[in-house]
Amino acid sequence: MDKYCPGKIEKKWQDNWESNGVYTTNEDDTREKYYVLEMFPYPSGNLHMGHVRNYSIGDVIARFKTMQGFNVLHPMGFDAFGMPAENAAIKHGVKPSDWTYSNMDNMIRQQKQIGLSYDWNRLVQTCNPDYYRWTQYLFEIFYKKGLAYKKKATVNWCDSCKTVLANEQVIDGCCWRCDSPVIKKDLEQWFLKITDYADVLLKDLKKLPNWPTRVKTMQENWIGRSEGAEITFTVPNFKENITVYTTRPDTAFGISYMVLAVEHPLVEKLIKNSINKEQIHKFIEHVHNQSELERTSDKLEKEGIFTGAYAINPFNGEKVPIWIANYVLFEYGTGAVMGVPAHDSRDWMFAGKYNLKKKIVITNEDKSLCLEKMSDAYTDDGILINSGEFTGMNNRQAIPAIIDWLEKNKCGKRRINYRLRDWLISRQRYWGAPIPVIYCEKCGTVLVPEKDLPVKLPEDVKFEPGVVSPLAHSSDFVNCTCPKCGGPAKRETDTMDTFICSSWYYMRFADAKNTTAPFDKNIVNKWLPVDQYIGGIEHAILHLLYSRFFTKVLKDAGLVNFDEPFTNLLTQGMVIKDGSKMSKSLGNVVSPEEIISKYGADTARLFILFAAPPERDLEWSDQGVEGAWRFLNRIWRIVLHYENMVKDNPAINTAILNNKEKDLRRIVHTTIKKVTEDIAVRSNFNTAISSIMELVNAFYSIREEKIQPGLINETINSLLLLLAPFAPHITEELWQRIGRPGSIHKAIWPKYDEKALAADELEIVVQINGKVRDKMTIVAQTDPNEIKKQAQTLNRIQKLIQGKNIIKTIYVPKKIVNIVIR
Repeated sequence: MDKYCPGKIEKKWQDNWESNGVYTTNEDDTREKYYVLEMFPYPSGNLHMGHVRNYSIGDVIARFKTMQGFNVLHPMGFDAFGMPAENAAIKHGVKPSDWTYSNMDNMIRQQKQIGLSYDWNRLVQTCNPDYYRWTQYLFEIFYKKGLAYKKKATVNWCDSCKTVLANEQVIDGCCWRCDSPVIKKDLEQWFLKITDYADVLLKDLKKLPNWPTRVKTMQENWIGRSEGAEITFTVPNFKENITVYTTRPDTAFGISYMVLAVEHPLVEKLIKNSINKEQIHKFIEHVHNQSELERTSDKLEKEGIFTGAYAINPFNGEKVPIWIANYVLFEYGTGAVMGVPAHDSRDWMFAGKYNLKKKIVITNEDKSLCLEKMSDAYTDDGILINSGEFTGMNNRQAIPAIIDWLEKNKCGKRRINYRLRDWLISRQRYWGAPIPVIYCEKCGTVLVPEKDLPVKLPEDVKFEPGVVSPLAHSSDFVNCTCPKCGGPAKRETDTMDTFICSSWYYMRFADAKNTTAPFDKNIVNKWLPVDQYIGGIEHAILHLLYSRFFTKVLKDAGLVNFDEPFTNLLTQGMVIKDGSKMSKSLGNVVSPEEIISKYGADTARLFILFAAPPERDLEWSDQGVEGAWRFLNRIWRIVLHYENMVKDNPAINTAILNNKEKDLRRIVHTTIKKVTEDIAVRSNFNTAISSIMELVNAFYSIREEKIQPGLINETINSLLLLLAPFAPHITEELWQRIGRPGSIHKAIWPKYDEKALAADELEIVVQINGKVRDKMTIVAQTDPNEIKKQAQTLNRIQKLIQGKNIIKTIYVPKKIVNIVIR
């Protein structure tokens, strides 16, 4: 018997698949389509185990669906623009394009080593002019629809990287790339009006039942829709008004101070004659050096300073001191908030710190609330007191009446507000898609004509530390002719945020070679939306939200017929080692190439899919890798043990099976059912592999028995077919060894025989603390301890017991499993 040598057989089959175009997707209308996609990577140069996990999950689904008879689209590409390439150019004296394409070539080589079933004919690289030509084309669609505009804005600026940073790229006040302090800077910037789609982006989350609840909640919170009122406060000494947005107009009689953002345009006017003007300016400078994320963090120490000015509360005419503070942002709401210390915990702390007045206007049912006994704000509902004509009303019921009063007295109005801000897309860097805009003194802002796209990045730019943008210093790029009047003009030198490129790439995969449009409408409508999308939870907000926004705009523009890009979403957990995420800085990185070189790609795939459910973090284990390697060796040995017996593909005769043979066949078909449902319904690859392992154990237990050749044949066929999506190379090799025609990955997925299961299955109710939470089907002969273990692996049960202590597990034979927790 040959020894299992993965290095030899894996290269053999990878070459075979590529030369025979096994994974090329055809426009086959006779089969139902299935589009599976993993989020494409940034070409950093080397794959890490997080990549391997992400791609292996997608590959299992793609192979499984192909074997089920679907016409599967499974492409791959690279999110290839971005700062690291430009930083490498500065550091090493290379062109960003050379660095990027070299990295992409290396990563493609590594992806092929893993045995991934990608259709490489559809490769998309966002830095290729053939791609970013259409990114620019789509920008022009946004512009024509009034969804792209330029305005001056205060931005996060990294003086080391010489670029604008999104809020999410500022970590603890420093740049996410170089760790340099981030400052605030006023620049003319391009924005996309995502706020125009805030309502529909929120509402349409209901169209995504197969997205994780956690992801949808994160998007809901990011969009941040709220219903409330705008209240206008007069500032009589300055003949100005200040508008505050609040969701709690019922607390307006309890306002004891007002806070403005330091960026509010009234601040300079209010402090003009203040005796503390110098101190106030120092405070403003201090706040400007805090990032937006810091200023909105719950952990931030709330700091403020009095301006010396007062506003008038329209409800009771009281004078309200006007402060400025670090926790209020001008971009959010109106840039002004009202302070109600008795009914808001943040305001309570701020008022306590600066000795500001507190006034109760909502009390509990027995009206026993008093400031002397309060250690924090009263935030529950109750009865209004000290609230003029609204006194005595339930506070929630009073809200519409209070807003009516505001509108009647012309000092406020109803309003719906959003936390979501417009998307700042300008980047002062070279390595990105140029914004296709020309500035002409005569004609103003002019789009580059479609026939002149793409606006290509020049190759001969110089990368010098301290230069804001190489494009801005390239006269050949900047100087141009106005397409309207033919006069001298200047190009826009900002490039687009790389999130723009990744917001539509999944559409380009459907028609990747199109040279006349981003994609053919009929083709993209055939393949889209993506049936299964896979990626990290870190992309739950921005990438997914921007992709949804793009899809809705393109639908409104008539380019596509669907309004959501991804039907099913799976967010896999991280790969961690020694308790921390794998990181070069921590020295705990395991190289995929090292594992593949020693054990083979199938072992790496099998371990990473078996070690944890896909949505959970995976703890790396060298012993676990060894275990996966040993398991594949067991399969190799037992299949080849029966190689000659099954080469003629003998048929099974179920009429003459003895009890031992019936037991084996029951396990075979139970495994087929379990693996099929684990992949198709639950995405529980770890439990699917566990079932295959149990089948192998059962197979080994009869190795010395005289078993009907037809049953051995059925067992081996089923075993290899079930394992094929997880370990594609060894199964392909063994499939050939036992004389089966064609590729195993084009074979038909096995179906279980109900008759083999029916007599020996029971339905067991699963309870937690005596309450029914789920049900499961088991084989009647299953060991009671195994039944208890199986109950705890159910998806719903796992969620309910997570983080809880299991006191005991009770099994009532053939009826109930009750898990007692606390």
